[in-house]
Amino acid sequence: VANAVKHGNKLDETKRVEVTLCNLEKGLEITVRDFGAGFAVEDVPDPTNPENLMKANGRGILFMRAFMEEVEWLNHDKGGMIVKMCKLR
Repeated sequence: VANAVKHGNKLDETKRVEVTLCNLEKGLEITVRDFGAGFAVEDVPDPTNPENLMKANGRGILFMRAFMEEVEWLNHDKGGMIVKMCKLR
């Protein structure tokens, strides 16, 4: 959610962040949508690269992948980015 506010919506107070929680048979699904320009996840610098180790930020995607079994990034057809995460039972 912090990444959606800061990076997605660029701290624009007029833009919303939508959060949905679904209790599915396979586990908990969390969906976060911002209303920004979107991004390509493969373009985000690798925080484990030695040149990035001492940076104070840039670990959000690493943490999502570490703590959740499924993570998916989608560009919404009406703008913004959707991050869908699932924690399996």
